[in-house]
Amino acid sequence: MATDITTVNPATNTKIATYDLMDDTTVKLAIEECHTAFLQWREWSLEGRAQVIGAIAKALRDNKEEFAQLMTKEVGKLIADSREEIELCAAICDYTAKTGPTELADEERDIAPGKGVITYAPIGVIYGIQPWNFPCYQAVRYTIANLMAGNGVLLKHAANCTGSGLYLRDLFQNAGLPEHLFTVLVIDHDQSDRVIENDLVRGITLTGSDDAGRIVAEKAASVLKKTVLELGSNDAYLVLEDADLDVAVEACVTGRIYNNGQTCVNAKRFIVTAPHYDEFVKRFTDKMEATELGDPTEEETALGPMARDDLRDKLAEQVAESVAKGATLLCGGELPEKTGAWYPATVLVDVVPGQPAYDDELFGPVASIIRAEDDEDALRIANDSRYGLGGGVFSRDSERARTLASKYFDTGMVSINGYTIALPNMPFGGVKNSGYGREHGGFGMKEFTNAKSLFITQ
Repeated sequence: MATDITTVNPATNTKIATYDLMDDTTVKLAIEECHTAFLQWREWSLEGRAQVIGAIAKALRDNKEEFAQLMTKEVGKLIADSREEIELCAAICDYTAKTGPTELADEERDIAPGKGVITYAPIGVIYGIQPWNFPCYQAVRYTIANLMAGNGVLLKHAANCTGSGLYLRDLFQNAGLPEHLFTVLVIDHDQSDRVIENDLVRGITLTGSDDAGRIVAEKAASVLKKTVLELGSNDAYLVLEDADLDVAVEACVTGRIYNNGQTCVNAKRFIVTAPHYDEFVKRFTDKMEATELGDPTEEETALGPMARDDLRDKLAEQVAESVAKGATLLCGGELPEKTGAWYPATVLVDVVPGQPAYDDELFGPVASIIRAEDDEDALRIANDSRYGLGGGVFSRDSERARTLASKYFDTGMVSINGYTIALPNMPFGGVKNSGYGREHGGFGMKEFTNAKSLFITQ
């Protein structure tokens, strides 16, 4: 059994740091300390909590360059993307600090006789299990909402960005968050199961694969604890018959290679109607083929390494299996002869059910292009997926696209004539095997609260 975690730079395969795993006694104490901090934090006014969260926003911006460099070193993100991620997290703090006191304020309703009050009470310690692709954002997304609600927060970050999790803990505390209220657990999977079982832990949120979601949801259900799950997806982007091809090609390439292609809401399947298919394939493939791999710390680099060798190898296997089952490789698909977790921008066509490129999530810079006969066929193919996190529609008629997206696209989020990752004031989450629950937009602040009814008759 491993007793420590070693982080490695995926661009060079060089060691960054080693961290000792916590023993079970230390983990139990950490949970107890977080709970004790929660008991005090829940007494703070909503305005007082918002003030601390506002200070965290400032601290993120003040330390943006140092934190961005660490994230790029740990997971291979382009340095510009790392900076953008921290700015998004600061914006989430700003939005939460501004709207939290109103979102979580008591609501009054008329009852017979008397007055009804709905109060959003924090429930305790919330445990988050988070992935590596956004080392700051994945933690901030659920943490800030729950801190605003008055809860305590535990974080088990992905092993390869352990340093980022600890950096965030120190940044929060230096910004004025009470000690132990946000606690990072450096633990393994077996210990994580015991954290879920701990009586002081009241809710669990996970971002990861649908397989991981099943395991965590089952464990949480066995002890009757609520979960919020944001899982994988193979988001479909539809190029309808009246689409502006210039807009579609540009947005689709950006959507596929953003964050080195390792985002749950990356554009992954491109479903193109017959009138545009040949031209889209040519122009899209030309742009992907021209996307060169490079040092993620350099400003001009368009595509960096994947986060780990094993993730790169899995992606290569999925591409190879898809080709073996009939897909055609138009560019990329070959491992470069260089040290690090590198994989080129890749395009597959002739993608059909039964291939990983159609059925599964390809978590890296690989695009699947699928031909549709018409708009109706495109929507059918888009919904022919076990996932439903995000997606996109390209059409010159934005009102029609809005209707199709709202009524018929079976997914949690839809971008129309563009590509969008996440916004602080819009809900984020999916359906089907992409999970359940919502974050952002005020929704996340209430996911782990007790909507308590008070009946006042005199």
